[in-house]
Amino acid sequence: MNFQQLRSIREAVRQKFNLTDVARALHTSQPGVSRQIRELEDELGVDLFVREGKRLTSLTEVGVLVVPIVEKMLNDADNLRRAGQEFTQKTRGRLSIAATHSQARYALPGAVKDFRRRYPHVALNLHQGSPDQVAGMLISGEADIGIATEALSLHDSLVALPCYRWTHSVIVTPGHPLLAWPTLTLERLSEHPIITYNEGFTGRLHIDRAFAKQGITPDLVLTAMDADVIKTYVELGLGVGIVASIAFDEARDQNLRAIDAGHLFAVNLTKLGIRRGSFLRGYVYDFIETFASPLKRELVERAVASAPGECVELDC
Repeated sequence: MNFQQLRSIREAVRQKFNLTDVARALHTSQPGVSRQIRELEDELGVDLFVREGKRLTSLTEVGVLVVPIVEKMLNDADNLRRAGQEFTQKTRGRLSIAATHSQARYALPGAVKDFRRRYPHVALNLHQGSPDQVAGMLISGEADIGIATEALSLHDSLVALPCYRWTHSVIVTPGHPLLAWPTLTLERLSEHPIITYNEGFTGRLHIDRAFAKQGITPDLVLTAMDADVIKTYVELGLGVGIVASIAFDEARDQNLRAIDAGHLFAVNLTKLGIRRGSFLRGYVYDFIETFASPLKRELVERAVASAPGECVELDC
């Protein structure tokens, strides 16, 4: 049994049993992948995959049991490697962060700038995606930490710690009729076509719930995954935008005006996700605290070592 065999098994599941994609991901040949999988199966004395001819189609019953063990073995090997590096290369290494567009564009820059000043020899890799994709990158080990408002708390294999709370704003063009009202209401807002986030992004659930509670069906003319796109189409006059408040910058968005909507939609909570049981380098803890000061190393260590459902101070 060797790590290449284990990686072939894990990647076959991740790539939905497409051996061509597995070979590409592992920088090897398709026959080589097939051989590694078959050799491990022969050693274990069981088939891990259901086959149709030479194609893998699914996991066998035994395969379903084995794959989590394979994942743990590979994660433990990664932890072991990081533990060694922590003592030989304290200020050198790599930090991979997965985040949604809003977090990457508006929440992370300050922390990234401060971190780079302190750790110039740590390479930062920033991946953007949907909340589900952020969670997936954490679970797969592609990212060390993930930052999103939705999805991270839905996986037992992840720890999701609260970072900061935020509200929405309504974005309009100068002179828009909504600016004339001293108090914005959902009824007044619904009189205009609305541009906001896709479902599952940046607090969209709270927006939908607020309208539904009032029995209002808003005229959603366009949805997008990031605030910059939403603001672009508001500027074009297609409708009014609902975005995260942090996405509006008076200096940059001079052709737009923002109306506070904190009283209309529920407060949102951005969370920082980490794979449960991970070994984190010292500089990773420093980045986390730079981004969210309440997340001290001791707290994060307890959270990472906790069992699913176990209460950890800030997340109770």
